[in-house]
Amino acid sequence: MNVAIGLCMVHSGKFLIFLLICVAGLGACAPVKAKRGNMLENHQLQQVVEGQSTRSDVLRAMGSPTTVSTFNQNVWYYIGQDTEKRGILDAEVVNERIVAVVFNGDGIVERLEDIEPGREDVPIARAKTPTHGNDLTFTQQLLGNLGRFNPPSDK
Repeated sequence: MNVAIGLCMVHSGKFLIFLLICVAGLGACAPVKAKRGNMLENHQLQQVVEGQSTRSDVLRAMGSPTTVSTFNQNVWYYIGQDTEKRGILDAEVVNERIVAVVFNGDGIVERLEDIEPGREDVPIARAKTPTHGNDLTFTQQLLGNLGRFNPPSDK
């Protein structure tokens, strides 16, 4: 009878440990949320008036741009993303907003527009580029320099 109670306690102890490991494992899979860039709110965009607001007004209302167009310094982009990462998987974009502010030559806002984010799924190539040279084994690399160097001469 005592042996049966002892075995029952051992099995319940193992079950308890197993249960704790499962709970800890599930807690580790909680998503990690991150905000990247400058996610603009609608009230910030409403402070900018097309045809009236200047560059300094835009900076005051929306902050610094995420990037400025490479070929046209009169176009500012505000890019913001909310991402979630689960475990070892790559982060997934949950929410994204891209706003372009276009200025005229005098620095006055000409246009303020939301840009629809279009994503391309670019596959990663796992191929290797062949290189020319010697294909040495580990042992050849390790012992390759033996005998190549002469002792210093007494001249």
